[in-house]
Amino acid sequence: MPIGWVSDEKGNFVNQLQVYALLALYMLEVRGERGAIVRTLSTTGMLDKLGKIYNVPVYETGVGFKYVAPKMIETNALLGGEESGGFAFRGNVPERDGILAGLYILDMMVKLGKKPTELIEFLYTKTGPHYYDRIDSAFSGDRQSREQTVLNAKPAEIAGLKVTSLNTTDGFKFNLEDGGWMLIRFSGTEPIIRVYCETTHEDKVAAILQDGLKIAGLK
Repeated sequence: MPIGWVSDEKGNFVNQLQVYALLALYMLEVRGERGAIVRTLSTTGMLDKLGKIYNVPVYETGVGFKYVAPKMIETNALLGGEESGGFAFRGNVPERDGILAGLYILDMMVKLGKKPTELIEFLYTKTGPHYYDRIDSAFSGDRQSREQTVLNAKPAEIAGLKVTSLNTTDGFKFNLEDGGWMLIRFSGTEPIIRVYCETTHEDKVAAILQDGLKIAGLK
């Protein structure tokens, strides 16, 4: 079981970025452990905030455990993970383990005496609220020309938020002034463009994704 998915006590989906931040908080706060955190560039910035609070390094990699696992081994990382919901832990194999992730979330609930919604509220007292979503869209034509379209866009703002930098490590990640980001990334196996975002502004999620589709030439 490689994927660690969680729902709250009301049956609502707890997204994989929230789960990863909760797992990091569990390790750092509840268990009192210390060590590096490895995350793909499509995963939550809440980890960076937790890294600063608990004085542990956070390393960003390309998407996939082919990047996460070697970095975990190199840094003896406490945990590593990716946006798809795969999480790995020090002392176990450096590979996705959904069963262990689920057990850790359950242990966090028991140790803190909190329901999943309350765990998220506790997390947000540390990091502030963060909001995530993603759109997968099929495309036709040449991938290289699409990539050039994204590079040529050079947006100063996305959904009214200033673009502070562009990371092209694996796709095109536009970092935003609120500490959030929008990522445009091409699937390696099928003609699909994925547009992801995380922001501290709940009312801007849809607008960020729509701007991402425009930048990718899909609207």
